[in-house]
Amino acid sequence: MDKATLDQLKEKTARLSVISNTGLVLMKFVVGFAIGSVSIISEAIHSSMDLIAAVIAFFSVRKSAEPPDAQHEFGHGKFEDISGLIEGLLIFVAAILIIREAVTKLMGEPTENFTPSLLIFGIAVMGISALANWYVSNRLMKVAKHTESIALESDAWHLRTDVYTSLGVFFGLILIHLTGITLFDPLFAIGVAIVIMKAAYDLTRRSFSDLIDHSIPLANEQRIQEIICDHASTYAGFHDLKTRRSGPEIFIEFHLVVPGDVTVLQCHDLSDHLESDLKTEFPRANITIHAEPCNEGCTRCGSFCTFYDKNNRCKTPKE
Repeated sequence: MDKATLDQLKEKTARLSVISNTGLVLMKFVVGFAIGSVSIISEAIHSSMDLIAAVIAFFSVRKSAEPPDAQHEFGHGKFEDISGLIEGLLIFVAAILIIREAVTKLMGEPTENFTPSLLIFGIAVMGISALANWYVSNRLMKVAKHTESIALESDAWHLRTDVYTSLGVFFGLILIHLTGITLFDPLFAIGVAIVIMKAAYDLTRRSFSDLIDHSIPLANEQRIQEIICDHASTYAGFHDLKTRRSGPEIFIEFHLVVPGDVTVLQCHDLSDHLESDLKTEFPRANITIHAEPCNEGCTRCGSFCTFYDKNNRCKTPKE
């Protein structure tokens, strides 16, 4: 797929999350207040945060798809990183609200009067929520991995967390239905809060990492080095490999050492070839290659100077 098609796919998937969350929020609030279940209301609050996060993700993927302009010459990819950070903070807020409501219920007199017929509605709503969020989160995660979208991945993790918490409330309501012990309701609500706080921490840490230009994963950097080394017979070496991520975009730059007697045209063609091979595996990559001459006077290019080992294998600069 080309970049425009990938961006359209991201926007379409983000819209699906907004629609799904809107329906689930309304359903949970109506049933939660109808039966007086703090765990269902806490799930409605959690889903409300998911809805806000889905809306933010939707607008962030649209913004990140915009081409570079005079004020944003490196593109708008970091809008997705900001989206992921905001989403993580929103989950923290949701968790605090849930814990406060649950503790209030635990400290006060039990006021819930769950009737069997209304409990069935609550159990059904949580089951429907778990199934719907499982489908949407899987869809979001698949597209996020395909398009390398941190905003969609954050949204997917939100909904994946909602699946587990919905199942927790689902089984809690079943226990109340079987035993009549309403204490299970706030206890499961606290469990919901603990789970989503862990998800919030992971999302916030990853988004912040991208905002401060952290290097891409080591496995990806090693793969980049392997691709460059595939052309070792046509140049003298490379060094100063640097990478960073900006939303779905990644930036790669390195110094390419070429024989001192090659022409500018030959150097340009080699750089284009390297860029093409790198973009085959990293299609959202923005690549900068700084060429510099090798003046070692070697008779055979590809010796790689200090970059070749005794077995004539390409070594990475970090070895």
